[in-house]
Formats: sequence, C-alpha cells, structure tokens
Amino acid sequence: MKKIFIITAGVFLLTIGSCKKDSEFLDIPPISILTTETTFSDPALVLSVLGDLYNREVDFSSLDNGWRSFADFSESFPSENGSYFLVQRTGWGYGEWGLWDYGYMRDLNLFIKRATEATKLTEADKKEFLAEGRFLRASHYFEMVKRMGGVPLITDPTEYDFSGDITKFQTPRAKESEVYDFIISECEAIKNDLPKNSNEKTRATAAAALAMESRAALYAGSIAKYGATTPQVSLSGGEVGIPASMANGYYQKSLAASQSIINGEVGNYKLYQIYPNLADNFANIFLDKSSVNQESIFIEDFKVGGKTHGFTTNDQPYSISDEGADAGRLNPSLNLAESFEKLDNTFAPFATVDGSGNPIYYANQPDIFAGRDARMEGTILVPGRQFKGTTVDIWGGYLLANGSIFTAGDASQLKELPGTTVKVQVVGQDGPINGLELRTQSGFYIRKYLDPTVGSGRRGRGSETAFIRYRFGEVLLNAAEASFELGDKATAATYMNRVRARAGLIIPLTAGDITFDRVVHERRAELSFEGHTLFDMKRWRIAHIVWDGQPESKTDLLTNIGKAKDRNTQPWGLWPYKYYNPGNPNNGKWVYREVLPNAVTGSNRFQFGNYYSQIGDNIISANPKIVRQPNQ
Repeated sequence: MKKIFIITAGVFLLTIGSCKKDSEFLDIPPISILTTETTFSDPALVLSVLGDLYNREVDFSSLDNGWRSFADFSESFPSENGSYFLVQRTGWGYGEWGLWDYGYMRDLNLFIKRATEATKLTEADKKEFLAEGRFLRASHYFEMVKRMGGVPLITDPTEYDFSGDITKFQTPRAKESEVYDFIISECEAIKNDLPKNSNEKTRATAAAALAMESRAALYAGSIAKYGATTPQVSLSGGEVGIPASMANGYYQKSLAASQSIINGEVGNYKLYQIYPNLADNFANIFLDKSSVNQESIFIEDFKVGGKTHGFTTNDQPYSISDEGADAGRLNPSLNLAESFEKLDNTFAPFATVDGSGNPIYYANQPDIFAGRDARMEGTILVPGRQFKGTTVDIWGGYLLANGSIFTAGDASQLKELPGTTVKVQVVGQDGPINGLELRTQSGFYIRKYLDPTVGSGRRGRGSETAFIRYRFGEVLLNAAEASFELGDKATAATYMNRVRARAGLIIPLTAGDITFDRVVHERRAELSFEGHTLFDMKRWRIAHIVWDGQPESKTDLLTNIGKAKDRNTQPWGLWPYKYYNPGNPNNGKWVYREVLPNAVTGSNRFQFGNYYSQIGDNIISANPKIVRQPNQ
C-alpha cells in the first residue's frame, strides 16, 4: 500500500547554494521555497503537494474527527458529562453539518491548473495527478452538495486583480442537480486515467471514482424521487430540490457505476470473508489493512509514528482501557441493537419477558443475543463478550426476589447482599450506572473500528485503524437500491442476498421481499457508524418523520422494528441484572430490562429547515447572488 507523506506549508530546499561575491548577492533568486515550475517538474514533489490535499479531504464522520460525530441520531448514547447535550436538546440548529470551504476548493483548482500546465512531467504521471486532483475536487463538491444543496460551481482559481471590482467573484448557486451532474461527469471523465489496482487504498483509483459516482447518483435519484413528498423543501431556481423526472436517469447511472465495480471491470474487489466467526469477520473488515482485505476501496489511513486517532482511546471499555479513566463514551443504543433481524428474516425485540410478563432467565449473558444477524455483534460489543481477550464487565446490579434492584454508584463500592455479611461487587466495572460517565449507560459498547492492538487506546500512541470511505459492501447495497427503484426487484434481491449471506442470513430474500423498508433496513444494518445515517434519512426525505421530536415510549421502542419510518428520537438501553434468590433454580442467572438513561431528557426533532444547512449571513453579505435556504 502506498503511503503519502504530507508537506503542509510548501516544499523546502535542504541544501544551500555556494557563496557569491557581495556584488552578486542581490541577484540570487530565493532558495527557501521551490517555485511552482520546479515543483511541478518532479513527480515526488507533486506527490507532496497532492498528499496535503488528500490530508484535507472532508468527511462528515471519521475516526479523526472524534467520537461525537458518530454519537447522534439516537443510534447511541454519549457517556461523557460534557456531551449529554446530545440527548437533552430538542432538535438541531439550522447551521448544523454545514460546509462552505472554497479555500480548499481554490487549492484544488490551483493544483489542477498547475498540473495541466506542467511540461516536464511524463504524460502518464501528469494524467494520473490530474485525475487525482479532479477526484478530490469532485469529492469536495459532493461533501458540500449533500449538506448545502446547490453551491457555486467554480472550476478555475480566479485571482483578484486589485481593481476594486469583486462582482466577477460573486458566483450564484448552481442548481442542486447541476452539482450532482458535475460530480458524476467528473467521475466518468477520470476513471480511465486512474489505476485499476485493488491494492491501492489511500489514493484515488478507478474503483474509488466509480464508488463516488455510485453513491452520488443514488443520492441525486433519491432527492429527485422522494423530494416530491416534501415540496416545501425546494427553491424555485433549483438550488434546492431536483425534478422528479430526473430520478430514473440518476438511478441508472448509479447502477451502471456499481456494476462496473461488482463485475470486476476496475479491479478485484469482493466481500471480506476470512474468519469463521461471522461477527468477528464483520468487525475485522475495519481492522484488516492487509492485501487480504479486498472489500475496502478507498480509505483514510493512519500510522503510528505519523498520524493516528483517538477513537479507541475514547470508546474502549472502561475496565479494559489502556488509559485508565479515558474510555466508554460511545454507547450504541438498544434502538439500533434490536433492529438487527433474526436468522429467520423476522424482526423482534430481545426477549426480556415471557407472554405473562415474567422475566426470562438466561444462563449466560450473551444468550439473549443468539440467533441474530452477525453484523450486530460485529458492530456492537454486548455484555459477556470480550475485547483484547478480556470479558467486558457489564451488569447493572442484582435483581432481588421481591423485584427490587440492589446496586451501587460504582463497582468499587462493595456491599453486603441481603442475608450475608461479606461485602461484594454489586455492579459492573463497565456499567451501566445512570450518570456515571465513561462507562456504558446503554448496556453496550461500540465494536466497529475499536482497535484491539496493545497500546492503541493510549493518548500518546493512538490507533492506526483506517476509516473506510468506500467499500464493496456499500456498492452492492447501492446497486440493490438502484435496481429496486428502477423496478427490478429480482436483481435487487440478488445483490442484497450477497451482503446478507456474509452475515449469516442464509434464507434468501425473493423479489417479493424487496421493499423500501427492506432497503432502509439493510443500509442501517451494514453501514451504521460509517457516516451514512444522516444523509440517508435526508435523501429519502424521512428525517422529519423518524426524528419527529416526540418522546420515544417503550411501546415505540418495541414495535414496528424494521420499518423505515419508525420513530427513533431517544436512545434506549438494555441493562443486564444478576438474579439473587438463594435456593431458587434461577439464582445467579441473568435478566434484562429496557431502560431509558436518566440523562435522556430531550427528543430529536428534525425540521424542514434542517434538510439543507444554513448559509451564513457573512457569505450572503459578501455575495448577494447567493439565495437563502428554504424554511429558515
């Protein structure tokens, strides 16, 4: 795997010229910084500049952005005192998730211009560098359009002439469809100039360009189709909203791009299927950076000694932490955990009580999770499972015979159980305990991306687990969704079944099983905590329904599982308790209860004005041609 080393402030000479006579001193050209001509004459120096541009690429969620970018939308609970606002607010501001970065765009346009004008690079190098610059520019426009809608399409690095006339820089917003069209056309234009190398993950390849096209065209098609259900989320000039008549065209482009990857036209990509334990196999998709992993297409890489991240430091189980008190912040919710279906293709809550309302007793903590989609335990660390070879200590206390809970505020607070005189631990070291930060308060820890390497959870070292931007599993689901939207449910089922079989769901779906609910469910099961949740809900125009601002009752939680529009406004937990009733055959067994953590006092409310992030008044003041977003 090639690794790009970054030079962030120019390329500096390491040698100093020979001495000159005093009279010649002022004639010596500057030697501290290389000229553009010199830089773009040497592939190694061009790669240094390009490396900086790769390093500045934007993601909504990434391991380097911090754990909070994953800890929203009721898919998890934020177990940190300073982050409870995520579950105590009643909605999002209009400016959330916004991106308007034309400084980076100008640097990309400058790179493309200078590479185009370069005369001393080989044609092969020049062609690939140009394609990479255009790939990054298309990627940045994609990141902006999915947040902002139509944005000014600027493809040249116009320079100010100090005339006092700034009107030529005041570019209006393009139509939302025009930005998507630009992204798609750029991916098509550069795909044959990029390598078809499935072992290259950190730089743009033909597959990476097609994966971007696959996703972008799918987004555009969804906005065109489902935007018709929210006509108030549009602007008359097309800056927001895409005509419904364009939907099928976008779905066809998404499907074609996906099939180019699936059919091996741009490299040998395939689902990761290495480990016999299917949950371990799924978890290792995100840990294995070797050539064995042919699922990842394009990644943000990290390396000890260079750039690392603190995802494992922030989110590792408390009792197994490399950093002592630094752990446990990202707790997946019961809402998410129970959404993973059973192996018979049905949906059901975890069985906590029998038909008469009596507790169900489990001999082993993980037994309640048996018979489920393996992606659940590949994504979520559940009670009774191990991390770094040690079992997580998750339990909320003792359930006594009279139905009361016997617990403590911390695992170190030992107590005497009723009828005994010896003090013992009465709650898990890893929680759940209401209000005790850095331990789970949902009953779960995150597993996806959690690095088991020794020392990966230390602040001074960090983790080198890569963040996968595009992977083959998503491409299959993109193809399935596009096929479904084009009316070919049989093909949709074929693509979907490939992903599901890898997770142990071996009863094939038929064409009759493929519905919008199924499409939404499969993406949630496969792609949770990969930065898709918000944008999927937005493009399907169901965000205001799923996050309707109403408290989520226990009935809401336990019904309509697997339905795309099911309310999901508050993160619930599932807490295990050890049954204490000496002499009873169930003594020492485990029971579970659904719990809404005490800190959860708000309910997520997504307004129509949240579909497109607010454009700042400073931007509009500087460019009066920019029209405001709707519903703000």
